[in-house]
Amino acid sequence: MVKKIASTLFVASAIALFCAAVNAQQYPIMDRIADKVIQKYKTATCEQLWQERAEKGKAPKPQMEQEALQMLKSDPQMRSAFINKVAAPIANKMFECGMIP
Repeated sequence: MVKKIASTLFVASAIALFCAAVNAQQYPIMDRIADKVIQKYKTATCEQLWQERAEKGKAPKPQMEQEALQMLKSDPQMRSAFINKVAAPIANKMFECGMIP
C-alpha cells in the first residue's frame, strides 16, 4: 500500500515538473517579460508603486509594452501562463503596500 502511494506521488510529481518545463519552454518571450514584471515589483518601494498608480493613464504606454499587451490579448493560453506566473508576487507586494485589502 505504501509503495503504491509513493509511486503515485512520484508519477504525479514527475508530471507536474514536466508540465512546468513545457510551459517555460513554450513562451520564452513571455517568461522574460514576466520575470521583468516580477523583478519590478520586488525592487519597487511602496512609494514608487503609489506614484505610478497615481500617474496611470497620463502618459502613453511605450511601444514594446503595447506589443506585449497585444500578444497577451491575442493568445489566451499565453495570457493564462503569464497571469499564473506574476499574480502572486504582484498581489503580495500590493498587499504589503496597502494597495489591496
